[in-house]
Amino acid sequence: MAKYELDTIRHSSAHLMAQAVMELFPTESVQLGIGPVIEHGFYYDIEMQTKLTDEHLSQIEEKMKELIKSDLPVVRYEVSREEALKLFASRGQALKLELIRDIPDGEVISYYTQGEHFFDLCTGPHVEKTSHLPQFFKLQHTAGAYWRGDQTRPMLQRIYALCFNSKDELKAHLRFLEEAKKRDHRKLGKDLGLFIFDPVAPASPFFMPKGATVYNGLVDFIRRLYVEYGYQEVITPQVLDVDLWHTSGHYEKYKENMYFTHIDEREFARKPMNCPCHMLMFSHHRYSYRDLPLRFADFGRLHRYEKSGVVAGLTRVRTFCQDDAHIFLASQDIEKEVLSLMDMFFTCYKHFGFEKIKIGFSTRPAQRVGSDETWDQAEAALRSALDASGQEYFINEGDGAFYGPKIDIQIADAIGRYHQLGTIQLDFQLPDRFDLKFTNPQGEMERPVVIHRALLGSLERFVGVYLEHVGGAFPFWLAPEQAIVIPIGENHLDAARKLSRDLTIKGYRVRVDDRNESMGKKTREAQTSKTPFMLVLGDNEVNEGTVSVRRYGEMKSDVLVRTDLLALFDGLSLERLPEKFR
Repeated sequence: MAKYELDTIRHSSAHLMAQAVMELFPTESVQLGIGPVIEHGFYYDIEMQTKLTDEHLSQIEEKMKELIKSDLPVVRYEVSREEALKLFASRGQALKLELIRDIPDGEVISYYTQGEHFFDLCTGPHVEKTSHLPQFFKLQHTAGAYWRGDQTRPMLQRIYALCFNSKDELKAHLRFLEEAKKRDHRKLGKDLGLFIFDPVAPASPFFMPKGATVYNGLVDFIRRLYVEYGYQEVITPQVLDVDLWHTSGHYEKYKENMYFTHIDEREFARKPMNCPCHMLMFSHHRYSYRDLPLRFADFGRLHRYEKSGVVAGLTRVRTFCQDDAHIFLASQDIEKEVLSLMDMFFTCYKHFGFEKIKIGFSTRPAQRVGSDETWDQAEAALRSALDASGQEYFINEGDGAFYGPKIDIQIADAIGRYHQLGTIQLDFQLPDRFDLKFTNPQGEMERPVVIHRALLGSLERFVGVYLEHVGGAFPFWLAPEQAIVIPIGENHLDAARKLSRDLTIKGYRVRVDDRNESMGKKTREAQTSKTPFMLVLGDNEVNEGTVSVRRYGEMKSDVLVRTDLLALFDGLSLERLPEKFR
């Protein structure tokens, strides 16, 4: 058998799936859209009357295996546009006709046949026979997808499939998906009572008391870092005159994602980002080089319109808060400041248990503002800082912001998925647009440079990412409930309440489970809640002044005197700050 690239196998398998669908539903006018290769497999967009179910997917899989055993030849043909239109019109494939008409003049038009009755528009390459396809695929699920991503066009059914070179690879990925499903932050958030969503505010989370505790704990953590790294927190309005967004350039570049309103016959917008506010604040004062770097940090709430098809749990929402900051500095201080930021980023991420970190350096995009000379200076400064940091990085050609190059930092979670969190963006443009100046050592007015910086990024998104990373089992310092006190009998209830009260006075988040339920049910539910500690009081503990202590995830319990329990909690609470700052 010929050796094929995995992408070739996946693309050929997409055609195989399309053929299986058409053979299983011969009486329907099945319209084939597109069937590209994606990470871990492929999908195919199909228009048909039948709403596909899991049972249908199983039938399609079996038909695909039959077609593989049929050893059908796969043959490529090149044709003119007119021939292609005539061929696909004969099958009533309207979506394919649209694609053919959109192929640029001069490009080769080709299609592939599989056996005598199936053909599909494609540039290839493909396997030579269906029997060359390994049977290591799995149809996962369907989803709605607008034709060509246009909300005004028909909604098709998208069939997602996994496809690998070996049975072991497929099994390993299925195990990974099962683990990811268990860690899904949307399920965990609901099960643990952290947050809810409601149609009254689409793509906008409501944080319940437990979720708010986690959220505020993250804000407190960042605020402690701000003290160590010299930031000053500011508070800015949420609704601002659109003139500000014209000055910044966001109105022209970003208005489709903004919310607008009219007040006193003036047009206003809810802010989708903080940077113009910080530029305005800098412009209201006269700063000298002695005041720089000036680091403004802002936890202001932001609003961005995201299409309903891209919002997902906490990872893409329409209202959120960033641990956002803008740093005003002289151009000669860029390398020193970026090195400080890299130290801050790595200190933060490792504190949360993210050990695998990737750094990307994004250079100038095709659509940008500013001169090439300014971009040369900006890119050279960031590259120099990255080289001096000693960290490995990769280049993202053309992926910078429209106003400047940037550094993007990705972290791997507990099951190996990478998520982008931090960003460092160098900006020579907004200081110019807002005519910002400071007095340099020679007494002359000089233009500052601005660094846009986010550490965790959107706090909502970080809650989702971190919730999945820890599987809902937050560290002691961040857990919404740090301990549950369980009295074995009613005669132990007073002692349980006193222990809870004493720990609460010390600042710990403790609850007494005083329900009239069995010990078995209480302990099971304590484990399900993923609370770090379960504290049990019975006759022996009450009489001896001790506590039976069981950590989450452990089977055994330790018996501690009250002073040792407090010392244990005090030690764990220190972890609210990285070790270097304790």
